[in-house]
Amino acid sequence: MPAPSADELKRQAAAVALEAVAPGMRLGLGTGSTAAHFVDLLGAKVKAGLDVLCVPTSERTRAQAAALGVPLATLDEAPELDLTVDGADEFDAKMRLIKGGGGALLREKIVAAASKRFIVITDESKRVETLGAFPLPVEIDPFGAKATRLHVERVTRDLGLIGTVGPRLKPGGHVFVTDGGHLILDCAFGAISDPDALADRLSAIPGVVEHGLFIGLATAVVVAGRDGVVTLGRTGAA
Repeated sequence: MPAPSADELKRQAAAVALEAVAPGMRLGLGTGSTAAHFVDLLGAKVKAGLDVLCVPTSERTRAQAAALGVPLATLDEAPELDLTVDGADEFDAKMRLIKGGGGALLREKIVAAASKRFIVITDESKRVETLGAFPLPVEIDPFGAKATRLHVERVTRDLGLIGTVGPRLKPGGHVFVTDGGHLILDCAFGAISDPDALADRLSAIPGVVEHGLFIGLATAVVVAGRDGVVTLGRTGAA
């Protein structure tokens, strides 16, 4: 039997997370290729009669969910959520994450923080011993972007992190702009020995709106691999 593709593994993880959804829940919907599988599977459940209300973390996810008939609200309309399901670009054994490859890290973090539970769905390729193989996204205000970038470079250099810090570009060379009108710096540091310290230092920089280190937010990480699906943490209510 051939090994499952990365896409098949993502869908397997999404199916496990879907088991944590109960009628009447208020859900946060993540952004990215893995989260899209969850939205797809959820849409089928809604079509079959599941009653939920969902807050999307990006305009892309909003469009996908709306096309599937999933009932939607803003976070202001539903400020307290039962569960958010989203993907990750990397995770470690402590369920610390790097997110933001899809450019929605600010809204993803706001929605995750508004949730009682946050389930991360991923495939085994995203598991790392030390965070940092995936460039860390840092979302910044366009005002004073160069000054903020220099500040990020100084702070990270003080922590012994040396690497390229540059603005994210779209195909064609245009600067990537988030749904909220911000820019993203992609920071290719390599191994981040102390993610907690880095998170604190980045959060203190004026001009940094948010960073892609998600620490202390995930209550479970569902990991699909060629040997099956394993779960770190808890997917159910306490």
